[in-house]
Amino acid sequence: AHALRTHWHVENRLHWVLDVVFHDVLARLRTQYGPHNMAVVKHMAINLVRNPMDKHSLKVQRKLANLEPDYLETLIRQKPPLT
Repeated sequence: AHALRTHWHVENRLHWVLDVVFHDVLARLRTQYGPHNMAVVKHMAINLVRNPMDKHSLKVQRKLANLEPDYLETLIRQKPPLT
């Protein structure tokens, strides 16, 4: 039972985010190193966005990072902006 819960925790924590937030199933990279390289980039992005202090959803944070350069810089630097 514990192994099953652990498996689903990983599935819900990572793979669901890749499917829903990053639309991983729609990715067209299927040959050579493309899929692996994009998986590494997406995992890095998820780790940057997962901030317990930020109450926005991952989807909203991704959109904010796309629209607001200052917010993107805050995510990358992992510290609050100097204002």
